[in-house]
Amino acid sequence: MVAIKRVICSERVRKIPTQFSWVDHRLVRERYIERCDAHAAALYLFLVTVADAQGLSYYSDASLGRSLSTDPVRLSKARGDLMRAGLIAYQRPLYQVLALDSPPRVEVRELSADEIAVRLGRLRAAMGLTP
Repeated sequence: MVAIKRVICSERVRKIPTQFSWVDHRLVRERYIERCDAHAAALYLFLVTVADAQGLSYYSDASLGRSLSTDPVRLSKARGDLMRAGLIAYQRPLYQVLALDSPPRVEVRELSADEIAVRLGRLRAAMGLTP
C-alpha cells in the first residue's frame, strides 16, 4: 500500500518567514547532519533560528547553555563539531551560520613510481610482511 502525501493541518502549512530563519534541506541530503551528535544539532538549530539574514548572532555561552540545557564543556564540544563540519564559524562572541556550499575541491597529485614503491614498502613493513 502506497501512502499518499497530503497536508494534515491545512491551517498551519509552513511558510518561510520574513526573517532569515530556515533550515537548508542540503543539511540532510548532503549528510552534514551525520557529522553532528544531538548536542551539535541542537546548537545548529538554535543558531539558525536566531541568526540574522547574514547568519550572525551574538548569544553568549551562558545564554546558550540555559536555552539548550547544556553545560559549558558539552557546548564547547558541540561548537567545535559544527566548526569542523563546516556549518558555523565562531569568533567569540560572534557566531556565523555558514552557507552549505560544496566543500572546497582537494587538489590531488599523482605519485611517482618511486613514491609508490616507498609507501608500499612502509605499509608492508608496518604489516610485518617481507618484501
